[in-house]
Amino acid sequence: MELILEMFSHTFIVRAMIVGLLVSLCAALLGVSLVLKRYAMIGTGLSHVGFAAMAIAGVIDMAELTLALPVVVAAAFLLLRVSDSSKIKGDSAVALISTGSLAIGVIVVSLTTGLTLHICNVMFGSIFAMTQATVQLSVVLSIVVIVLFVLFYKQLFAVTYDETFARATGTKTWIYKTLLALLTAVTVVLGMQMMGALLIASLTLFPALTAMRLCKRFLSVVIMAAVIGVSCFFVGMVFSFQFDLPPGASVVGVNLVIFSVFSAIGFFKNGGLA
Repeated sequence: MELILEMFSHTFIVRAMIVGLLVSLCAALLGVSLVLKRYAMIGTGLSHVGFAAMAIAGVIDMAELTLALPVVVAAAFLLLRVSDSSKIKGDSAVALISTGSLAIGVIVVSLTTGLTLHICNVMFGSIFAMTQATVQLSVVLSIVVIVLFVLFYKQLFAVTYDETFARATGTKTWIYKTLLALLTAVTVVLGMQMMGALLIASLTLFPALTAMRLCKRFLSVVIMAAVIGVSCFFVGMVFSFQFDLPPGASVVGVNLVIFSVFSAIGFFKNGGLA
């Protein structure tokens, strides 16, 4: 308790905790649909687009979120269109956009000087980079993501579970696939400053996969993933503060441990090798 009170005595940690818990919740909710739709790596692809956008923002001395948000949202739309309308499908579309964006970011960095620390923060995250304005914007957008997910939960479930059947029943699946991509893009951008471009995808991936080790129904998986995502972030931040570890890596480490524990429990629950 003393450790937690000491943590919350620092303004920058309070800001990081508020944003991180909300982003973790958003990422966990969306991650279930992304994993089941085989778009588990979309977070990585969009984060690399965000890396390129933030690198450019650093060069032109522009607010990172101001440039990254519209660019990553546009990339999410492009990713859906490329995947649905051409012979380039799923993971290939993600890899195409991901590697291309990462290359652009590296080129931009190589042509400039004095951005080493800035780029390091973008790649691996930094809880010191968040201003009051960033926190306020992140809170508002995170709440919007959560509200939209709850409002359109049934439609997102239908598109995730059986897109063909949903389309046959008259559901405009492209609207809800676009909504899923939009919400994912916003969540990725909001979490990048803290988790970094290399680690933000873990927030959408680990909670969903961990919850699926024990839960089978879609709703139970979503709820369990949300609890796991928020809990792992909080514990990861505590470990980061206690042992002076990078926050992003600490959060991923806790997620990895919990995933291993749930996998072991699921293994023995299902009879092991029998």
